[in-house]
Amino acid sequence: MRYKFVSDSHVHTDCSRDGTDPAMMMCESAARLGLYSLTITDHCECNCYRAEGYDKSIRQSCFETRKASAAFIGRLHVFSGMEIGQATQDLSAADDALGACKFDFVLASLHQVKGKKDFSDLDYSAEKIDDLLERYFDELLGIIEWGRFDSLAHLTYPWRYISGEHGIPIKREKWAGKIDEVLRLLIRKQKALELNTSGFRQKLGVPMPDFPILCRYRELGGRLVTLGSDAHRWADVGGGVEQGLALLQKAGFRHFMIYASHQPKALPIN
Repeated sequence: MRYKFVSDSHVHTDCSRDGTDPAMMMCESAARLGLYSLTITDHCECNCYRAEGYDKSIRQSCFETRKASAAFIGRLHVFSGMEIGQATQDLSAADDALGACKFDFVLASLHQVKGKKDFSDLDYSAEKIDDLLERYFDELLGIIEWGRFDSLAHLTYPWRYISGEHGIPIKREKWAGKIDEVLRLLIRKQKALELNTSGFRQKLGVPMPDFPILCRYRELGGRLVTLGSDAHRWADVGGGVEQGLALLQKAGFRHFMIYASHQPKALPIN
């Protein structure tokens, strides 16, 4: 690998509904590739927390991750995490989830605005795109104000489906102000921004967020960045992370972060 401390801080095991492989297999893939660390961040969707069994699956994920961490001592640093979705849509579920395990790292995500399906499942011929995106950014700001997480996942998630899958253009300048609000609030709250490299594997073709937003984050004073492949199978572990590191370096970053016990550790990009 080109970089010494390649780390993937966003992967899903078979403890996520859309994951296929167990923690041990994900870790074996990471170790074989020569990764420095892997953080397992299985899904926890707060808006359907108990109805869809996330109260049980996140506990199982933590248990499996701890086992894998012990098994890979000396080969791979393994951290326990969670991707908490739609936290502010059910704060009691979020409280329960956060207390379920001693997580090292929590990613906050917003896959669907309140009252709507996941952005992946919407019929965009029947949706008002501007209204959706306005609600998306407003809800993101509420999540950041809530603040019980370490890094904000895939900031431009709706782009993956609106532009990537459906070919509907989104004017960057129209949303620049909202994106700035998100970036400024992350900086003020001392929360990290995730560079999600799954976009490299998808029709979108760029990470989430993309290079101009990374540059803007740094311009505003942002320094906390995590990287994640968003792998849902062993073959995608580490996918695009080296490309992501190259983008960070190009944007002027000298370090990226991994988290242990919710404390950021800066690793050099070299």
